[in-house]
Amino acid sequence: MRDRSALGPAAESSGGASGGPTRVLVVLYALFALAAGARAGVQLSTRFAEAPVAYLLSAVAAVVYVVATVGLIRGGRGGRRTALAAITVELVGVLVVGTLSLADPAAFPDETVWSGYGRGYGYVPLLLPVLGLLLLRRRTAGRAA
Repeated sequence: MRDRSALGPAAESSGGASGGPTRVLVVLYALFALAAGARAGVQLSTRFAEAPVAYLLSAVAAVVYVVATVGLIRGGRGGRRTALAAITVELVGVLVVGTLSLADPAAFPDETVWSGYGRGYGYVPLLLPVLGLLLLRRRTAGRAA
């Protein structure tokens, strides 16, 4: 049976994440999907008029984290492509929103997950896509060898 999972052979046979860096990454992405989704849900339902762009960006971040999580868990060529696309969008989002939120704070009256490069989350939103892209690159290079 061919290993289709980005999480390695153990993930394919068990149907879940094996040990190692990918499992940690999947847990972090799932945790951030939950955190960003909950934050966006509360903000959008209770204070939408205060900072709609910021709150919608938090919702977008949550969707990106969910897609990345699913891609990493799914594995195979399609899963890796999905994860790569989501993580690339995430990195661009963190860099663009982070820069804009520092350059023009008035445009973001309330913080998003990606404001200040993820300052409110200990800069993990900035580190997460870098680690994700490195892991995907390592997995792809390992398969090519």
